[in-house]
Amino acid sequence: MTEYTIAILGAGIGGLGMAAKLKKEGKSSFVVLEKADAVGGTWRENTYPGAACDVQSHLYWYSFDDQQPDWTRLYAQQPEIRQNVESFVERYDLAPHIRLNAEVNRAEWDHERGRWLIGTTAGEQIVAEVFVGAWGQLNRPSFKGIEGRESFRGASFHSAQWRHDVDLAGKRVAVVGNGASAVQIVPQIAGDVASLTVFQRSANYHVPRMDRAYDQDERQLYRGAARLLESREAFFAEHESWVGAMKLDANPVLDEFYRIARELLETQVPDAELREKLWPDYPLGCKRVLVADDYYPALMRDNVELVTERIAEVVPEGLRTRDGAVHELDVVIYATGFETLSFLGDLEITGRDGRSLRDVWHDGARAYLGTTVSGFPNLFLLYGPNTNLGHNSIILMLECQYDYVLQALRTRAETSAVALDVRREAMHRFNDRLQETLRGTAFAGGCTSWYKTADGHITNNWSGSVGEYQEAMRTFRLDDYEVLQPATA
Repeated sequence: MTEYTIAILGAGIGGLGMAAKLKKEGKSSFVVLEKADAVGGTWRENTYPGAACDVQSHLYWYSFDDQQPDWTRLYAQQPEIRQNVESFVERYDLAPHIRLNAEVNRAEWDHERGRWLIGTTAGEQIVAEVFVGAWGQLNRPSFKGIEGRESFRGASFHSAQWRHDVDLAGKRVAVVGNGASAVQIVPQIAGDVASLTVFQRSANYHVPRMDRAYDQDERQLYRGAARLLESREAFFAEHESWVGAMKLDANPVLDEFYRIARELLETQVPDAELREKLWPDYPLGCKRVLVADDYYPALMRDNVELVTERIAEVVPEGLRTRDGAVHELDVVIYATGFETLSFLGDLEITGRDGRSLRDVWHDGARAYLGTTVSGFPNLFLLYGPNTNLGHNSIILMLECQYDYVLQALRTRAETSAVALDVRREAMHRFNDRLQETLRGTAFAGGCTSWYKTADGHITNNWSGSVGEYQEAMRTFRLDDYEVLQPATA
């Protein structure tokens, strides 16, 4: 049994940033528990062709890092992001705090001693006074109920589990899905395969990416902290101005996004019938708006076909659609996204009075400020419920949470508390207001998305701007927390 003050679950962007902030605060009694054999989170797992960030690289990094990356492109690609993550770990000397191949499957609050008992699949137990969950929202591949996958005679895999041993050249390939991963994959492989069939369930809005490499003069310029900060702040302001596009009510920003998306479609897709298949029938922002320049042109290739008929089942020869047609294939790539609504995967977390977090969240995940949950003392979530965005960089939200956790740690020390537990009424009050505000956003629009449950409870997205979240997180309000002493822990 190993004891720490703080245990962090996950060595992705979220968990590593928290670890670095702890180091900058002079704290050393912490551990980062990672199920895989390397750091990087989503940037370790997603190695598919074309994998890249859809936020500009200058905005997609920690603002507190004294040595900002020397980005080579406007939009960084997966290998560069992963390399910078690994460099970050080295520069902050985080490796001694990271335990790889340590998959956590349970965490239980010890009422008597006021601490978390954290277990791994290997049977180890870690004890920590504070437990920080940084396991992310997009790391549990989903196949959306597609039946018969095991019957397929060819090669098949999820986009987040890319099989680099499968040569696609000259093959009949299917990409199931047309979301954020698919629009990066399709243009990369379309020129190599014999045929490519893209199966679309519902269309997405696309806006131009306009990616490009930075030349050497630009890179030299951005190596200066002042110019890089200026670029970062400009991108931040631009993205913040887009929040109107996430609203249901008509406004100039939303109108402009509709115009840009329609113009891109009409410019790149000359066929009117195909354009209608590619134009969504739900409000912009209800699903993730995609940033892509080359997806539509890829669909124009003679060897690429868009299929909008629903898949009925996987058969040995390929995919059977509901109209009875069998699409014969050699390789099936499932770009079908992730299971997001549970927020837990197989992890079991038990809080006060033996309450299971899975049971508490049975009708949708909720947390106070997306970070703490009543009945689970000293548990802090990073990128938790309602902290996803449709318009800006998630790292900005994470940095608010880092500072909030540090405030909580200081408050805990100042009050000599064993633990802090957010009051149930404070959590419900926050979430009631949040859901009311979310009803006026596109996330509540008439579509099925990974943002919300079947009954319409929006679990994943924040309701407004990053600035509003920063303001909400600026001060740790002790009145909203129960201070637990040894006898009450």
